Amino acid sequence: MSDSLLDLYREVILDHNRDPRNFGELDDADRVVEGVNPLCGDRMTLYVKKDKDGKIEDVCFTGSGCAISVASASLMTERIKGLTNDEALELFELVHDVLTGEQEPDPVRLDKLAALAGVRQYPSRIKCASLGWHALKTALTTTDAKISTE
Repeated sequence: MSDSLLDLYREVILDHNRDPRNFGELDDADRVVEGVNPLCGDRMTLYVKKDKDGKIEDVCFTGSGCAISVASASLMTERIKGLTNDEALELFELVHDVLTGEQEPDPVRLDKLAALAGVRQYPSRIKCASLGWHALKTALTTTDAKISTE
């Protein structure tokens, strides 16, 4: 990973951890999914609301966790607003593949999400970065209300 991408990783993670976007409850959410990463102690609840066309109208999260977990959820909520289910699930797969090293980050497709590729330097933190994303996938594909990274 290049030094510039590592610098971006650090900057974006710190910014989104200090000032998480879309942090809070969403009273009129269509789906609410609780997620936990027992290894790190991260806990979050994801709230998703869709519009009449099935697009993600609003998304928020609450909870506590490490900087990577909070920043990843914050970045995710910024990016998925306005996406369809299929688009959001495609983005989930892309981010998952980048986090696990199966694919190199494409800054054009990922924009700020490319910074999450820095997590690959710390394999034990991949579950931290993916917690919010797995909650999203659960919210969009099942009726489950809880997920765990274990």
